[in-house]
Amino acid sequence: MKKLLIVGLTTFTFALAGCQAPSQDIVAPAAVGGLGGAAIGAAVGGDLQGALIGGAIGAGAGALLGAATSRPGECVYRDGRGQRYVARCPDGYR
Repeated sequence: MKKLLIVGLTTFTFALAGCQAPSQDIVAPAAVGGLGGAAIGAAVGGDLQGALIGGAIGAGAGALLGAATSRPGECVYRDGRGQRYVARCPDGYR
């Protein structure tokens, strides 16, 4: 069972990395999130289905967080009509 879980998680991670752009800002957090989610899903669910669900959720969350944090020095603003846009952050903003 453990062998099947490890093979499944490895295959899932490589498949996910192949679907993403080669940006390390997205792929690395997605892989870490997927592996962490799979470990938690396996521990909580106790089976392969829990690991796969946890891995998928973790990979999605990792990819979203990686994409959101991949623009250092740029902030997201909203204009008067509610439209979002990206511009340079104010001086002194971290």
